[in-house]
Amino acid sequence: MTGKDTSASKPARKRSPAGAKAAKPVAAKSGSKAEAKPPPETEPRPEAASTTGGAFGPGAAFGANPESLETLERLSRNLARAAMTAQGAIAEAALRQADRPAGLDSDPFHVGPAMAKVMSSLASRPDALMQAQGDLWRRYAELWHFAARRAMGETGSPVASPSRGDKRFNAPDWTENPVFDVMKQSYLITSDWLNGLVARAEDVDPLSRRRVEFFTRMLTDALSPTNFLASNPEALKEAMTTGGESLVRGMENFAADLSRGGGQLAISQTDYDQFEIGVNVATAPGKVVFQNEIIQLIQFSPSTETVHEIPLVIFPPWINKFYILDLRAENSMIRWLTSQGFTVFVASWVNPDGRLADKTFEDYMRLGIYEGTAAAMKQAGVDRVNTVGYCIGGTLLSATLAHMAAKGDARIASATFFAAQQDFSEAGDLLLFTSEEWLSDLEKQMESGGGVLAGQTMADTFNMLRSNDLIWSFFVSNYLLGKEPKPFDLLFWNSDQTRMPRTLHLHYLRRFYGDNALARGELVMDGVKLDLGQVKTPIYVQSSKEDHIAPARSVYRGARLFGGPTTFTLAGSGHIAGVINAPVAKKYQHWTNPALPETLEAWQADAVETPGSWWPHWAEWLRARSGRQVPARDPAAGPLPPLEDAPGSYVKVKS
Repeated sequence: MTGKDTSASKPARKRSPAGAKAAKPVAAKSGSKAEAKPPPETEPRPEAASTTGGAFGPGAAFGANPESLETLERLSRNLARAAMTAQGAIAEAALRQADRPAGLDSDPFHVGPAMAKVMSSLASRPDALMQAQGDLWRRYAELWHFAARRAMGETGSPVASPSRGDKRFNAPDWTENPVFDVMKQSYLITSDWLNGLVARAEDVDPLSRRRVEFFTRMLTDALSPTNFLASNPEALKEAMTTGGESLVRGMENFAADLSRGGGQLAISQTDYDQFEIGVNVATAPGKVVFQNEIIQLIQFSPSTETVHEIPLVIFPPWINKFYILDLRAENSMIRWLTSQGFTVFVASWVNPDGRLADKTFEDYMRLGIYEGTAAAMKQAGVDRVNTVGYCIGGTLLSATLAHMAAKGDARIASATFFAAQQDFSEAGDLLLFTSEEWLSDLEKQMESGGGVLAGQTMADTFNMLRSNDLIWSFFVSNYLLGKEPKPFDLLFWNSDQTRMPRTLHLHYLRRFYGDNALARGELVMDGVKLDLGQVKTPIYVQSSKEDHIAPARSVYRGARLFGGPTTFTLAGSGHIAGVINAPVAKKYQHWTNPALPETLEAWQADAVETPGSWWPHWAEWLRARSGRQVPARDPAAGPLPPLEDAPGSYVKVKS
């Protein structure tokens, strides 16, 4: 599949006048761009009234003081307009969904069986339930005592406080206003109690417990008072200050997101119109020098006069697009690697449609890694390459290394893994989405979707793993506060998800997450039984301390499976920021330890912490395995004729 996908246009934020005709707020076709026009009845934004006294204070109403009947009329009119806009958007979404199968399901998250196990365990221990109930009442009594003392002018420490990094309650009114402070603490006490109750269940298998814990956390996050207009002081204050115009804007944003999602809510995380691939993201110069139906291989232009003889070939995940490695010039790993004197090739995976529905894991191995490395060797005039595998790209590279070891293929001089798993016994929360019930649902979705899983489905899954940051924060900002999302290149990339071919994706979820077949030595590819212990290639493994997709403990277990020399490094932050951390940023830290003891905890006990990026440590390791210096290689002057300029056309195909 080549060229741009003309079937899907760029997502756009669209606004429609929200007056008497608000029943059809998104008359343009799905995904089309409509000119934003202010509602004809909108009056000038009133000046913010005095906030003296705070919410519920003397002469104040959530920080705004309506001074005339005109202000109240404006508020009433805009509330009606906001309601009409929302109703019209929902009605149109329902019409667009009318020809689709009914989506009603009493247990869409398939948590019922696991919940039954947890509830049965709790019911069998009434003493534990009584103790939990007593703890809840005790904390509420402390909260009532705290509130009474505060009402009398006394001060004291709150009973419950948000956890570190929880930004939901940052608005001053959540602390300064006694009503909202009690509401916040009441929510935190109850949600902590509910989540802790699950942890009390005994004799429940770990996966069932994790499934219930995840669902309970997702439920309590959704029920946060910050997510509702009536209980969010910041949203109420904005509505009063603007005379309700913030709610009109919010419902227009809601209508636009429903339209962009084709009738399903696709919450905007950034201003998508501010970014264009190849213009202000993915701008590192280079050429596409090889292409097949699975990858475009990009060779990037050198920035030094000489380079190391052995080139570096990077295989990013096909769940996302490669330009996470090249968002901006200042944090581009690709530009940094070329500045260090490496010849850099990157595989840009195809965004598959139904024609590739039956492509297998073996196809991605042959057409991706085997053909990609062969093309890089021919272009560079060498007989071996260094490689990188990121996330699922690293899982594929691991399996391919075992396949090559069995075949006696020594083309890969070294392999580096970014946040990649080989042993899935302690995988992250994605493991919860690999039960047979979930896979059956996915299979049905892919059948109805022409043999591929929609990119939005993948985005929704990853967003659920960090719902407060990636769902509810934008829900509040976009819809309750009526703000436009700010331009953010990382979130633009995060939303630019790719489709998944049916056969490949189901095989990956079942055999790797479900069966842990690679780690157990049970995986067969192209008739070869894979054994990572036979891989003698030098290995460098990077993991991130706060990674929730490929947890450090899981990555460490995989590092110990290889049969050759393996270097393990632990970086600060998570799955993305832990990897993409340019030295110039001077952020986070990393830990190193040349030994590889039995557990991650034992490794950490003797690890040395170094401030800043782990990239220089890796580059030193890579230089020792990259050969002598040779004249820099011009991508346009190699034996493979350039097909097009970087970043190529595959990366521009939208889902």
